Amino acid sequence: MKAIRCIFIRSIVTSSLALALAACGAKGAGPGAGGPPGGGTSKSTQPRSGNATAEEVAEEMRGDVRCPARIETRPRDAKAPVDDVLGVRPGMTYEEAANLVLCSNELMVVQADGRGFQIQTYGETLRQGFSARLAQPRVEKTSKQIMMEMQDYTIGRSGNRVSEDMKPGESKWYVGTIGLPGKERVINVAREEWFAAGRNPTMESVEQALLKKYGAPTRSQPPAGGQKYITWAYDTFGRPITETSPLFNRCTGVADPDGGANFSPDCGEVVTATIFSMPDNPALSRFFQVGVVDQAGGYEALTATEQGLQQMDAARKAQQVKDAAKNSASPQL
Repeated sequence: MKAIRCIFIRSIVTSSLALALAACGAKGAGPGAGGPPGGGTSKSTQPRSGNATAEEVAEEMRGDVRCPARIETRPRDAKAPVDDVLGVRPGMTYEEAANLVLCSNELMVVQADGRGFQIQTYGETLRQGFSARLAQPRVEKTSKQIMMEMQDYTIGRSGNRVSEDMKPGESKWYVGTIGLPGKERVINVAREEWFAAGRNPTMESVEQALLKKYGAPTRSQPPAGGQKYITWAYDTFGRPITETSPLFNRCTGVADPDGGANFSPDCGEVVTATIFSMPDNPALSRFFQVGVVDQAGGYEALTATEQGLQQMDAARKAQQVKDAAKNSASPQL
């Protein structure tokens, strides 16, 4: 069966660039695609200028965040595989997911992400996901300083997969969503967390925490190159995919918030985790990543969204023809 790949253009975020549109869980807020990612009321929809602390930037951009987040989406079936990352799971609305992410840290700021799926949108604007990370102090810099920082970041990323844009104690998210405008829902989520300096847990303890939450893995590779990979893959019926299954090497996930996900109707949900060790002590963990991809659900949502947009476009054109029959001017002959 055909698989759908997520493609994106990575945007560079530095301390001199104001964090964009924020989200909130205000009751009764409209879910319009043009509003803040959480669907609520943002204190500022335009980046401000001047130096500011991280707390001030967060206060400017987060808006009216309500915690704990209100979730109305039906919860996971108790017999189904665990499929959330700090509560964020496939099937949730865009607003619910953004609110949960914001409630994970009082400095967390959500921003619309520039990634996009290879589908025909017929000119409609869809909220195809958002990213989030802790607010950074805003420092006025020259254009030359900004360009140098962007170049250093690009060189670092091209030579090393490790997220060197992150610091100890920080975390970041990516949540992928799709659906008709205003009705987008989560189809994949990934989070990265760096442990605070001097408080690094052992690689073993991080692995055990993951196993306690997600259960027995379907694949667990021995540590190699300072990284430990663990996968929990399921078929479309929620059954673990074993080594004897033809889907074993086909149903993959993505734990990296900077990575792109694939969606196939042949696979179910896939949870993936990567634990990274400290450069000077491989027994201690520097940071870890964990992500969930609803492959079949995402594929179905992407297909249904494209078909729905096609129907909307056809209805719009038909209405234009009807309006033209009533209101168009006759040609001068």
